[in-house]
Amino acid sequence: MLNYSQLGEMIMKLIGIVGTNSTRSTNRRLLQFIQSHFSDQAEIELCEISDLPAFNEPEDRTAPAAVQALSEKIEAADGVIISTPEYDHSIPAVLKSMIEWLSYTTRPLIDKPVMITGASLGALGSSRAQAHLRQILDAPEVKARIMPSAEFLLGHSMQAFDEQGNLIDSEKVAELEDCFNEFVLFVEITNRLVSEYSTAKERAKKFSWEQA
Repeated sequence: MLNYSQLGEMIMKLIGIVGTNSTRSTNRRLLQFIQSHFSDQAEIELCEISDLPAFNEPEDRTAPAAVQALSEKIEAADGVIISTPEYDHSIPAVLKSMIEWLSYTTRPLIDKPVMITGASLGALGSSRAQAHLRQILDAPEVKARIMPSAEFLLGHSMQAFDEQGNLIDSEKVAELEDCFNEFVLFVEITNRLVSEYSTAKERAKKFSWEQA
């Protein structure tokens, strides 16, 4: 993770998770725009979750290879951006399954700074799905550090991008820039805080409802 004593010399490393298995999702396009638009501030690797197996609660709590690989990327990153669509007022099953795998096995999201974004074909821009995702990420086995009081909602997303993949609406671009700049600061502050309380993270890693 980033050494914040050398912030001026290093670039932040983030993971962007496409929260759907749809091949035509505008959430992927949103993350691709974020990756390109903020390339001077952060190195953002986009991760797909469509090939992850469905969560099946293995007795040995061992993560499948694809889940383990994703977990290691999250662990090494300074922060995570998750972009989710909204299906039936909630997040897609594939995104929920991914979180279940991580919480049941390696738990890399504990104390990890997370920014939530979302795009939808309708006017609301995945607002209910984002609210639900915040609840999930706050669960004891997940315990991510979710950026508070900030969300980026992209409605009517099929018409939101030009042929080069850029957001057309300059006001939405400015809104996204504000959110991202806040997240960069949130990552810095959170990781400084977490580094001072590593024992709390270890306790969280050992949490179990069976022993609670």
